[in-house]
Order: sequence, then structure tokens, then C-alpha cells
Amino acid sequence: MSDNPRLQPPGGTEMLAWVRHYRRAWLSGDLTAGLVLSIMVIPQSMAYAMLAGMPVQVGLYASLLPLLGYALFGSSMSMSVGPVAVTGLMTATLLAPLASIGSPDYLQLAVWLALLSGGMLFVLGLLRLGFLANFLSHPVISGFISGAAILILFSQLPSLLGRESLPHGLRELVREWHLVNTLVLGMGLAALAWLLYARSWMAGHLRGLGLPGALATLLARLAPIVVVVVAVWATWYFDLAAHGVPVVGHLPAGLPALVWSTPGLGDLRQLLLPAALISLVTFVESVSIAQSLARRKRQSINPDRELLGLGAANLGSAVTGGFAVAGGFSRSSVNIEAGANTPVAGVIAALIIGLILLTVAPLFAYLPLVMLAAVIMVAVTPLIDVRSLIRAWRYDRAEGLTLLSTLLGVLILGVEGGIILGVCWSIVAQLWRGSRPHVAVIGRVPDTHYFRNTKRHLVETVPQLLALRIDENIFFANTKAVEQAIYQALADYPDTREVLLILSAVNHIDSTGLDMLSELTEGLNERGIHLHLAEVKGPLMDHLEHTDWITRQVDQLFPSTHIAFNTLAELKRPD
Repeated sequence: MSDNPRLQPPGGTEMLAWVRHYRRAWLSGDLTAGLVLSIMVIPQSMAYAMLAGMPVQVGLYASLLPLLGYALFGSSMSMSVGPVAVTGLMTATLLAPLASIGSPDYLQLAVWLALLSGGMLFVLGLLRLGFLANFLSHPVISGFISGAAILILFSQLPSLLGRESLPHGLRELVREWHLVNTLVLGMGLAALAWLLYARSWMAGHLRGLGLPGALATLLARLAPIVVVVVAVWATWYFDLAAHGVPVVGHLPAGLPALVWSTPGLGDLRQLLLPAALISLVTFVESVSIAQSLARRKRQSINPDRELLGLGAANLGSAVTGGFAVAGGFSRSSVNIEAGANTPVAGVIAALIIGLILLTVAPLFAYLPLVMLAAVIMVAVTPLIDVRSLIRAWRYDRAEGLTLLSTLLGVLILGVEGGIILGVCWSIVAQLWRGSRPHVAVIGRVPDTHYFRNTKRHLVETVPQLLALRIDENIFFANTKAVEQAIYQALADYPDTREVLLILSAVNHIDSTGLDMLSELTEGLNERGIHLHLAEVKGPLMDHLEHTDWITRQVDQLFPSTHIAFNTLAELKRPD
């Protein structure tokens, strides 16, 4: 694909603009990307279905209509939507209290969870509520994903050891080591070694052999399919299932046939909060991926259309008996590296997966479960974001604590509790910051029109004039702190007769803050001190202009601190 922006397929706000402007030159890249993507997502989709507690073929079913639904409504030209690790874990965790994993009731609840999530996302898109992506901060998302990745890793250890479950505690595991299936463990470790090599070093070695960088990276990302093919052949040829190696088992050929049933009203009510949580996490994480891909190709995305696209994708997954889906970073990276120009690549991938389901899908019955566990473990390990934790802790302890509390909340309280704890901690941290406002005494830099903090710069002040800059919105959580800061400054400057509040950094004053300022002004007037304002922003002034505080109590309003200083410095009041 050309780097010329004029040859880029359009993204952004206009729906299906890429269809109207499609060029024949883009087709070869879309065909290649669709073929490569379909091969790459087969082991991943099956693995994430197993993680979600669903039959592995459901992962393939959930890779059909979601790709088509997103192509119709989404705004990203390169993002690939389908089963991902986080939605798989959330599905299993949120539904476990409601039904036994793998039971018919569980499968139906998973379908309805995807259906409700898709409906919520689509309705939010129709209402143009894309700004909801801002409700989860980066520390919350990073902490949640890191905690989820750790849970996923531990959940795959039984499959790696060839056991149904792990004993409680390290001592019990050592004592029962003889129960570990060494053949399964050996196969799993070999697969892990190959996949880790492919992730970290294969691309560099292939480039050293003379392969182009893009091709080398693409081949390295396709390493999981090698694991699948070799494992299927070895299991069939050596009859490893007879030696105690757990395999996928019977895999039906053909496209999905949905057996629809409606849960009871009580079950549906219990699904509302899980559906809302999955919707929010799906949207925030998918939008982040879409924005990252769009920057690489000098395109843009529309959050409202992303809501519609993700909603349609989840509705499509539910129709085919699948579970909740989202945009995946690894599958999207493969898509873009394989040459995808438009969502046509996703449509082609869906058609190829459908063809595989109709033809060779039963061969996957020989696939050892330990191979899917290895694919999952290697895929989720990079999601443990230690760098973000260190960076957040060094930059802002409150954000570091938010990330850490979300991570620990996921591990201790579960997915649902971890997200709620992270959001609550973010709110508390924001209120804590706002409750400690910075109020600075301001003076003029000599021979300039600039004004700075007297504690940080050599500045000139005007006798009897106290200029204070409030660097925070004034609201219920910090009114006492603002009031105390003003009275402390008056104590430091006892000759003050004029107080100038510089509100250049104030965007909002709530009713509690307005009452405090009114009472403060009355107290100052009783002491013979007059209150003035400077640099009040227009939107704030729109709220204040009809209040008694502005019309009756504030002495003068100044458009700039410079004018205020000059005016008040020359002001002579009678004793």
C-alpha cells in the first residue's frame, strides 16, 4: 500500500466511505491479509473459546459474523474483531456464579451476555456516547488487563501439567508431582519454547537470513499455526490420546446452528451488570487499539462508529452462538502487516474461516488442549504491564496506586470487583487532588506584563494589594482549603486592602464554592477589604453573571491581571 495519503482508504466519520472509494489496487493487499489473518486466528480463537469455558469450535463461530458486522459499521480500516483473552476471561468469571461451565445453561448465558453487550454498545453508538471511553482511565485499564493476564496464566497451568485442577498450595503440588502427565508437560514446554522464540527472536533471525523485515515479522506472528499443525499430526500419527494426552475431541463440521432459548427474567437481570462491564472494557480497549493503528496509517477513527461496529460484532457473535468479542491487538497487527487496506480483509478472513469449518474442521479434534494453553500463555504474558506500573508510580503515586489497586482487586475480588475498585479509586484520587488546591500569591516580573508566584520568582508586589491565583476548580471538596489559603495569605500580608482573585485556571465553581466565596467576601468587607476578580473565563462568567456575588459583592472585574495591577495600584480609597 502506498504511503501517499491520497491513496489511503478513508476512515473517520462517514460510514462505509471505504466502499464508495474502493480501488482495485487495494484488493491484492486485502486478499493477502484476509488469508493470513484467517490462518493466524484459528488457534487463537479456539484457545480463547476454551478460556471462556466454551467448546473450541465456538471460537471459530465467533470469528465469522463479528468481522462482517464491524466491517459494516466500524471506522478503523485495519482493526480485526473477534475472540480475545480479556473477553474470554470475563465471560468465564462473570458467568461462573450463574451456571456450571460448559453446561447448556452456561452456553446460553454466554450467548445472551454477548447479545446484551452488543445491544448496549449499538444503542450507545446511536446516542453518540463515544465519550464514555473516558470513564476508564489508563491506570484502571492497565491494572485490569495486567490482573486479568495473571489470572489467565494461572488458569492454564492445569492444562500445561495434564491435570484437571491444581492442588491448593505449593507443598501439595510438590507432594502430588507424580500425578503430572510428563508427556503433556513436555509437549507444553516445547510449544512454549517455540512460541517464545518466535515472539522474541525469530523475526530478527529471518531478517539475518535476508528476508524483508515485514515478511519476517509476519512469519514470526504465524508461529502458532505451526504448533497446531505439528501437534495435530503427531497426535494422530502416534495416537497420543491413548497415552493420556487430552485433546479437543469431536469437532462438528459445518457452520453454526443456533439453538435459541431465553433465560429467565432473573438470570437476564443478573447479566445486566456483567454485560455493562464487558461493554465498557471492550469499547475502551478496542478504541485504544483502533487509534494506535490509525496513527500508523495517518487515518482517523470515530468513537461513535466504533460503538456501532463493536455492537454489531457482538450481536453477530451472539447470533452464531458465540461469546463477547473485541478488537485484538495481535490479530490487528497481523492484519496490517499482511497488507490490509480496508475491512474487506476481515470479510475475506471470515469467508475462509467459514470454508475451513465446512471442510477440515474435524481434523482439529486431534489438537491437544495443552497446545491451546501454550498459545494462550504466550499471548497474554505481554499484557502484564510492569512498565506502566513503574512509570505511573514514579510520576504520580495516586495513579500508581490506582493501577496497583485495580490489579490486586482483579486477583483478590475477581474481574467485576477489580474494575469497580479501580474506578472508585480513580474517583477518590481525583477528589483528593482537587481537595488540595494550589493557591499562589502573585507578583509582577519587573519591567514585563508577566505575573508569577512570589515563592518561585523574583517579582514586584503592590502595597495593600494581595493577588491570588487559584489553580483549581472550586467545588465542595476544596472550599475549606481555598478559604484557609486566602485567610493565611491575608495573615502574611496584614496591610492588604484590595484582594484580587485571578481565576484563569478555574473552569467551574459549584454552589458550595459560590456560598463560600460569598461568605468570604462579606467577611472581607467587614474588615474594610475589597474583592476583585481577573481573567474570569467566558463559560464560567455565564454561570456567575446573574448571581448576587458578582452583581453586589465583587467590587471590580478585570479582563487581565496586568490591567488589574495597574488600576488597583493607583486606586486611592479614603481612610
